[in-house]
Formats: sequence, structure tokens, C-alpha cells
Amino acid sequence: MINWKIRFKNSVFLAQLFLAFFAPILGYYGLTAQDLTTWGSVFNLLISALSNPYVLLLIVVSVWNALNDPTTRGIEDSQQAKRYQWPK
Repeated sequence: MINWKIRFKNSVFLAQLFLAFFAPILGYYGLTAQDLTTWGSVFNLLISALSNPYVLLLIVVSVWNALNDPTTRGIEDSQQAKRYQWPK
């Protein structure tokens, strides 16, 4: 089991999750953050990305890598991390 409450208190995890979602989209379409200058362009990009199975696969793999703790078996947190009240 993952200690979601603690992970969402960690700003590094939130940034990693944000980048795990948006970096594959920007990379696939060859864009940079500077290219997204209007909300309309952001929404069009998201709709286009979510309708593309390959981009969805890239996002899933990227998010999996952000969630996975390589020091534990599977996708669980360690026993110590499950007891955390605040990120360490």
C-alpha cells in the first residue's frame, strides 16, 4: 500500500507527478512550455493527447515511474514510509 496522504504533502512528489503527466505530451508533440500561451491551446493539446493511445501509454509509463519506489517490492511503500506522518 502507498501512503498517499504523505506523498501528496511532498512538493517534490507533486512536481514529479505533474512532469510525469505533461513531459510526455510536450515531448510527443515537440512543444515547450513557451508554446502554450493560451488556455485554448492547453485544452486542445490535452484533448489531442488524451485521444492518442500512444501518448496515453507514455503518460502511464511515466506516472508509473513517478509512483514506483525502487527500494521496495512492487508498488508499495516501505513499512517505515507507511508510518510517516510527514515526508522525510
